[in-house]
Amino acid sequence: MSDAACSLPRRRPRFLLDCCKFALLLALVAWLLYRGAEALGYNWQWYQIPRYLGQFQDGVFQAGPLLDGLWVTLRITALGLVLAPCLGLSAALLLLSGSPLGRVLARGYVELIRNTPLLIQLFFASFVLAPILNLSSEAAAVLALSLFEGAYATEIIRAGITSIPAGQWEAAKSLGLSLPRTYYHVILPQALRRVLPPLAGQAVSLIKDSALVSAIAIADLTMQGQILVARSFLAFEVWFTVAGIYLLLTLTLSLLVDRLDKRLRLV
Repeated sequence: MSDAACSLPRRRPRFLLDCCKFALLLALVAWLLYRGAEALGYNWQWYQIPRYLGQFQDGVFQAGPLLDGLWVTLRITALGLVLAPCLGLSAALLLLSGSPLGRVLARGYVELIRNTPLLIQLFFASFVLAPILNLSSEAAAVLALSLFEGAYATEIIRAGITSIPAGQWEAAKSLGLSLPRTYYHVILPQALRRVLPPLAGQAVSLIKDSALVSAIAIADLTMQGQILVARSFLAFEVWFTVAGIYLLLTLTLSLLVDRLDKRLRLV
């Protein structure tokens, strides 16, 4: 049995302790927020929130506006999570290629995207590119988010590839492997283990950044929250619920990536 496998049982008590600390921290934050709102004389109405999530009508569950917005957010982020790493890998390979034009194009893409605000990029994709390419607002949002996160993924993947020892390249060359096969069979599998944690961080950022698509009139979770606050005046309850849903999404993704990372390390 490997050392990594033996260390898993020892990690469980520490994991449970971390979960308890996190729960206590959340409880403390919730208590402070409650006391702050109480000092303002705010009248909590949490009982109204469940119907905004969904309710049963004639024995059939009908999703509320928050769940409808959540579905839009999940759809946008899922597409972004697929496209962003693909763009990042393509740009990273161009940066490391022997083509001067490819390196210039990839570097220009990375620097342009990383040094301009995401909100401006969303406006540009929605009001300039979408009419030209005949894209829907949702497709334009996916494009902007994918390009934005892909630029950061480019540098992460590039750093992971360059961190592979030169001996691995020499060994692949001595076996007669072509460059594509060297990347596919030797370099990228090793680089994946190194870049997975920072890529997971970018994936979490993608989920949170997706809240900006409400600025281009997409009825995502944040937009539905804005509409509900305007209609019901339940500002604290609605926004805390929206924040809790985002937190659930990011924690779930982090746990999945952590499990994948541990499994890759055991291979």
